[in-house]
Amino acid sequence: MKRLVILGGGVSGVGTALLAKEKGYDVFVSDKGKIKENYRDVLLNNEIEFEDEQHTELNILNADLIMKSPGIPDKVALIQKIRTAGITIVSEIEFASNYTDATLVAITGSNGKTTTATLTHHLLKQELNVGLAGNIGDSFAKQILEENHENYVLEVSSFQLDDISSFQPKIAVLTNITPDHLDRYDYKFENYIISKFRIVENQSNEDYFIYDADDEVISNWLQNNSIQSKKLPFSITQVVEEGAYLDNNNIIITIDNNKIIMPTANLRLQGKHNVKNAMAASTVAHLLKIRKQTIRESLENFQGVEHRLEHVLKINKVQYINDSKATNVNATYFALESMDAPTVWIVGGVDKGNDYTELYPFINEKVKAIICLGVDNAKLLDAFGNMVDIIVETQYIEEAVKIAYKVAEAGDNVLLSPACASCDLFENYEDRGRQFKNAVRNL
Repeated sequence: MKRLVILGGGVSGVGTALLAKEKGYDVFVSDKGKIKENYRDVLLNNEIEFEDEQHTELNILNADLIMKSPGIPDKVALIQKIRTAGITIVSEIEFASNYTDATLVAITGSNGKTTTATLTHHLLKQELNVGLAGNIGDSFAKQILEENHENYVLEVSSFQLDDISSFQPKIAVLTNITPDHLDRYDYKFENYIISKFRIVENQSNEDYFIYDADDEVISNWLQNNSIQSKKLPFSITQVVEEGAYLDNNNIIITIDNNKIIMPTANLRLQGKHNVKNAMAASTVAHLLKIRKQTIRESLENFQGVEHRLEHVLKINKVQYINDSKATNVNATYFALESMDAPTVWIVGGVDKGNDYTELYPFINEKVKAIICLGVDNAKLLDAFGNMVDIIVETQYIEEAVKIAYKVAEAGDNVLLSPACASCDLFENYEDRGRQFKNAVRNL
C-alpha cells in the first residue's frame, strides 16, 4: 500500500485525504498549525490518521508521495529534507486530476483569476455539468470523490503550478502577469513568470491557451518560447483573427470562423479589466459550445465576486467598497483606476516586495486621504506621506472605518484595497473583508 502524507489540514488537504483513502492509499495528515474543528471531525469520521501543531519527521519522511498545501514555501527546512530524500511532492490539482476524465479549464494570472473563474463557471453551468474548484469553492479532490462533474473550472495559483508534473488542462487561461509573491520566488520576477507558464507545459496541440495579448510580459515570453497548444489571444487594443477583441464597444469572439458579438454596455461588471475577464470567460464558453444567447444573458446577470470591488453600503451619500481581495499592487491599480469620485483609501498589510510607484497618478488624481492598516506601515508612509494631506495609521479595522467615516464627505468613496497580504492582522483576505463589512454596517 502506497503511503501519502499530506502537509496542511485545510480544505485541499482534507479533500485530498478523502480521495486518497478511497483510492487505496495509506494516508497521514500533518499540520504545523491547529486543524479546524470541522476538518478534524471529517478526518476522525473517516478514520484518517492526523497530527496538528507539529510535523513529526519520522512519520513524514517515510512517505511514497507528499501533497503539500500551496501555502508552505519551498525554503522551509522540512520541505528541503523531503526533496533531499527524493520523495515526490505534488499539489492537490496534480494529485486529483489523475482520477478524473473531466474536461479541465484551468485559470491563472496575477489578477482577475477569481472573477474570471467564477464568471466562466457561471457561463458554463447554464448548459453543462460543471464544478468550480482549485483556489476557490470546495476541494477539487473532494468533488471528484463525491460528484465527479463532467467539467471543472479550476482557479490555479502559481504555488499550485509549482508542484505539478503531468497536470494537463484542456483549456488554460492566463489573465495577466504582474510582480506578485516575489518573496516566494527569490525576489526574481522571471521565476514567477516561469511558474505561471507551467499551466501550458503539458498541453498538446489538441488543447487551447487563452491569454491577454495586451500583456507585455506574456507577449515577450511567447515570442521567446514555443508552446504546443492552440493560441487564442484576447485584446482591447488590437484586432485578432482567432480569439477575442474589442470593436466599437462590442466584444467579437472568433473560433474556427464561428463568430459571436456582445455589446460591452450590457456587461454587469464594469471597468476595462472586467471587459478582459468577460472576454476570457466567453472564449472558454464559446469553445465548449455554450449557446451565444446563454453567454450574453449570463454576462448581463453575473453578480461579481465577494471581496472584489464589492459595494457594501452607502452611508450619508458615501459609498463603502470592499476590495480586500486586492493583495497586490496591480489589483489595487485596477481598483483605483475604476474610482469615479474622491476616495478615502484603506491600504496595508504584509508587503510582498511591492513597488507603489505605478499608483502615484491615481493618488494625485483621486485619493484625498490614506489610512494605513498594518503592523508595519513604514513603507506606505514613505511612499505616500508627501502625496496627500491626510495619512494616518492604525491596526484596527473598526478604527480605520471610523476614521474614514469622519474624513469622507457626501459623494466620496471609501475603498478598502490593501495591495498587501492580510496575515499580519487577519486570518486571510476573506476575514479582512468580512471585518470591514461588519465595521461599515456598525457605523
